[in-house]
Formats: sequence, structure tokens, C-alpha cells
Amino acid sequence: MADAGWREDVLGAPFEQLTLPLGSDAEGPIVATLVRRRHTPTDLLLQGRGPLHNVDVLYVHGWSDYFFQVELAERIERLGARFHALDLRKYGRSLLPHQTPGNIDDLATYDEDIAAALDAMSTEHHAGGRLLVPMGHSTGGLTLSLWAARHPELVHGLILNSPWLEFQASAVGRALVAPVIKLGARRNPLAPMPAVDPGFYTRTVSAAGEGSWTYDQRWRPERGFPLHPGWLAAVFDGQARVERGLDIEVPTLVMLSDKSMLQPRWDDGMTRADVALNVDVVAHRALSLGDEVTVRRLHGALHDVVLSVPEVRDQAYDAIGRWAATLPR
Repeated sequence: MADAGWREDVLGAPFEQLTLPLGSDAEGPIVATLVRRRHTPTDLLLQGRGPLHNVDVLYVHGWSDYFFQVELAERIERLGARFHALDLRKYGRSLLPHQTPGNIDDLATYDEDIAAALDAMSTEHHAGGRLLVPMGHSTGGLTLSLWAARHPELVHGLILNSPWLEFQASAVGRALVAPVIKLGARRNPLAPMPAVDPGFYTRTVSAAGEGSWTYDQRWRPERGFPLHPGWLAAVFDGQARVERGLDIEVPTLVMLSDKSMLQPRWDDGMTRADVALNVDVVAHRALSLGDEVTVRRLHGALHDVVLSVPEVRDQAYDAIGRWAATLPR
């Protein structure tokens, strides 16, 4: 049955979650978790209309993150899509007590998580012909870009929300740092690394700071999860692959803030800027994704565009709706 295994999610009704067993690794059992909204007859009627009608959107979060963006699910479905979110292994709902948060040594390993999610989604609608448009934020955007390049037969479009396509100090900086990181990954992939997050991004987002959002800080800690060389080496490998060109053939929308503020001291301007990525570097690197890339710069957007102030969020969803007209039908 399509509903077998689904139970009420931590977000409460109408959100539900499904645990996806993924076997084991050196740390023990692994799961991913799929989240959906249970639909009313009105919801189903809306999904037959709108610029994203007949589209499945699968959302993947970024580093030190999980899915909690209720408004994102509602707004995407208001555009006509069917929305699911995936908490990857060792993140959020999928983080088990015996695991190192976010630990992975190859971003391609997430192909298993995504495949399990797509299998579960396919049981909900037996009729064929639906379009798949993955949506990823930050490291999730990098992960999905690489996945789309490996699985062109599955994807019909791609939405990237501030994707971490390139190192903050550019490809040159990454090339200088990567050998040291990879050496550390070979010697001890879980060795502790110096903390680099001053907590400014959390301050721009959290209702306890300057933001508007509440979430579980166990799954989205103030200064992020501890960094390890094995994980960072995997990210650098992925970014190097993007630099060489992914040749993604489907329409791709990249949404970014119009400015970054990467500095050691707090400034009130950070509440309307990206404090995690160099958005100019990422905008340039986005051109390496494929031949049909739309880069939308949003004035005053945060690193997670859909957590910005209301007028910026409205612009983001409007951009998605207009971009949807480019999808193959």
C-alpha cells in the first residue's frame, strides 16, 4: 500500500515521514527519511494546475541542516507540484545516536538515499509521465547537481538554492587547500578540524536572533556540526567535478543573494546577505553546470533564500514559477 510505513512527522499534521533503511557502514545501521504533506482534495486540485503541474519536487537540505521549511512545501505545492523532502543519512530525522553527524567520504554515496526516496515516491502515483525536478540548498545543491549529471534519464529540471558549487576563496584557493585536506582525510578522516562558523548564519535565520524561524537545534546547531577532513575532501572533489563541467542538459535555476558578507565581526547588514558563500564565485561557477542555466540574484536574500524576509521569498517563488515555463512538457 502507498501509505505503508508513513507516520506523523515531527512538524505535525499534515506532514508525515517515512524511514528508508539503507543498510550499514562502519558506524552501524543507516537510514534516510522522506517527508511529505498529506493532501486534501483541494491540494490535489491545485496540483492539476499551476506552472509546476505534473512535477515532483524532491528537496535536499544543506550541511548541518534538515527539512523544517513548512512554507517551502506549501508554496511549491501551490505552484502545482507534489513536494517531498529528504533528510539524508546522518542528518536530521535520519541521525542515529551512534553516528558522526554528516559523515561521508563521497557525495556519490547519496545516490542510494535519493534512489530510495524516488522508489517510495513512485508508489504514490502509478501513472507515468510525471516530471522530476530536484531542489537542493547549499551542499544539497552541489550533491543534486552531481547526481543529475550521473542520472540524466531521471531528471527534467533542477532548482538550486545557494548551491555550494565552489569554495569561498575560488577554485584557486580550493586547489591550494585540497591536497592538505585530502592528506588529512587519508590519515584520519574523522580528525577534528578548527571551528570556522561564528554563528552568524544562525543569527540571521533563528527567531532567537535576528531571524523568524524556529527549528530543532540538535539537528541544526548554532555553529554547525564539527568539521572533519573526510567530509571536506568529498566536497572539494565534488566542486572540482563541477569546475570541469557537468553538461546537465535540463533547465537549471540557480537562486542566490545579490551580495555576500564574509567577515569576522557581526554587522546588521548580514540580515540581508549571504554569510556562508561567496555568491559572485558561485554565480560564475553555475555556468559550468550546463547549457541552460538561469541565475537569479535576489536583493537582500539570505544564504537559504527561502528563509529570507517575506518580499524576498515572494520573489523567489515567482522566479520558480516563471522558470517552470522552460521545463520540457
